[in-house]
Amino acid sequence: MNKYFLFIMCFAFFSCSEKKARQQEVTHKENYADPLIKLNKKLIEKESRDIDNWLKRHNIDASNTGTGLRFSILKKGNGNPAKIGQFATINYKLSLLDGTLCYDSKKSGPVTFLIGQDHVESGLHEGIQKMCVGDKCLFIMPPHLAHGLLGDDKKIPPLSCIVYEVDLLQLKDAQK
Repeated sequence: MNKYFLFIMCFAFFSCSEKKARQQEVTHKENYADPLIKLNKKLIEKESRDIDNWLKRHNIDASNTGTGLRFSILKKGNGNPAKIGQFATINYKLSLLDGTLCYDSKKSGPVTFLIGQDHVESGLHEGIQKMCVGDKCLFIMPPHLAHGLLGDDKKIPPLSCIVYEVDLLQLKDAQK
């Protein structure tokens, strides 16, 4: 009987100390989470203002998706709508909000990617689904939909909003 009592006492002691350690860990995380959340909200608000100011300066009326992507259809095509799982071939110009041209497919040629899967900006995956073949659109992406905290190590600086001018040339169903 004595062994069982000792076992129960040890179990209770260690359970309580583990619970206290977990509570301290949660409190520790909360102490860091709140300031980070506030900072993130301020960054998002600033990016949104920067994009809104850019649109206003260029007199462009754009729709805003729930993710923060702004898009405007500059020219309406008459082809099929883009869908996830299709290959999209596009011509594009990619610039920063200050007007700096970063990339232009006129120099490198059209780009083809699989919508929803290939390694292009998540904002491009989202925006292309708003297009039909023949459309020309403008996408303005906050950093979290573009190149994020790091940029692209070449021409796009960290935390940059980017402007995509996209012509959807062709859609092709992926082979199953």
